[in-house]
Amino acid sequence: MLTIARSIAAGALLVLIPTSTPVFGQIAASHDPAEPQQKIAKPKLPPRPSGAIARTAVDEKSMRSLIEELVACGTRLSIASWNDPKRGPGCGRDHIVARLNKISKDTGGKLQIVVDKFEGTSVRTSNKPAPMENVYAILPGTDEKLSKTVFLVSGHFDSRPSDDQDTKADAPGADDDSSGVAVSVESARLLSKIAANGKAANRATLLFAAVSGEEQGLLGSTHLVDWLKEKGYTVGGMLDDDIVGDDLSPGAPHRVRLFSGNGEIDDCDSPSRELARAIEEIDGVSAIRTIFRVDRYGRGGDHYPFYKAGLPAVRFTEPLEDYTHQHQTPRTENGVEYGDFMKYLNMAFMGNVARNNAEALRQLALAPTPPKDAKLTGAVTPDAKVSWSADEDSERAGFEILWRETTEPRWSVYTFAESTGETVLKGVSTDNHFFAVRSVGKNGARSIAVPTEMEHRPIPGTKK
Repeated sequence: MLTIARSIAAGALLVLIPTSTPVFGQIAASHDPAEPQQKIAKPKLPPRPSGAIARTAVDEKSMRSLIEELVACGTRLSIASWNDPKRGPGCGRDHIVARLNKISKDTGGKLQIVVDKFEGTSVRTSNKPAPMENVYAILPGTDEKLSKTVFLVSGHFDSRPSDDQDTKADAPGADDDSSGVAVSVESARLLSKIAANGKAANRATLLFAAVSGEEQGLLGSTHLVDWLKEKGYTVGGMLDDDIVGDDLSPGAPHRVRLFSGNGEIDDCDSPSRELARAIEEIDGVSAIRTIFRVDRYGRGGDHYPFYKAGLPAVRFTEPLEDYTHQHQTPRTENGVEYGDFMKYLNMAFMGNVARNNAEALRQLALAPTPPKDAKLTGAVTPDAKVSWSADEDSERAGFEILWRETTEPRWSVYTFAESTGETVLKGVSTDNHFFAVRSVGKNGARSIAVPTEMEHRPIPGTKK
């Protein structure tokens, strides 16, 4: 006799397993007491915001042409010349600025374009200050209270050959990371167009970045963390798109991988992890393959400086990387072609990534600010007690109280509360679940979840 093990991944194979064989991690709910014991009314929840970005709205031709322009710069190594209009990082900067200026013009000047010049120092700049430049397109928030909260998407426009000090060798960088830049710029086009049409304008500010110095040690993103702080912004979420263009395996396009770090929290609830959960919920598990790891094994990206600063930051990356197309001077050896060329890109996959980034940013920028001071009390009692506070917001409908088994990766909604304070979850143990709270707007947009902090109870007979 066979039973079917269910997969949440769209299109995944169904696995037939004999009923006599226990499934790893599968526990029959009937073997545990119900929590709560009594039935509770299913909460009536506001639907997600209307007006989701259609996949057909993504302009793949525009994305391809921008990548072609960047590749034509020969190399975009950040320590090469910034003054040559036809070769080097300055060439890449000029194409990005031109594209963003056109988008801004087409949308009635909605975007504010900034070229941010600075110096960066690392081992890969010979420990000497080297000129760097980032490019930002800013779509200001329309809500006075939320306009200093910023959600951003970023790709790095620098590239590198095999030798990260070789400014003469070609480094096309089509996938790493012209693809991420194209996603950031296309997100700017999609979302500024929505703003120009007056449809559900973003309450928080959106920033679309193309940074330099990634290959020299994450210099551009490290500087961006400081730049945002200096400008008085609070980072609501950072989406890093790095190597999001190659998906040539059979059955493509596949899901994009979304990496998020756990931080210093034992129960997997860092701000970055909560951002990843929010994105997965917005875009769906058929589009997002969530990876509970800060980055690829032994690797790093531009979300990392944000993550280390305790800010919500995640990384999008293609399903399976081909290392012959990364950090390689173009050449052929033993019949193997090395180099990061246009021909290895999958535009259908990249268009999916652009749509998913833009839709996540749209909904996050429509949401109220997250709750504050979320607490869990009720130890040694039959009931869990969840409390929180929040700033006043006339556009907020209320709050969702979330829970999950300690072994579950995703939240479920337990109940809905219209106001701040304390909610008692009768018959729910504080021991068996994790809890969180998130804000819900009247428009249906959800903030990222805020996990509850447990009350400190000393171990009997100690001061610990």
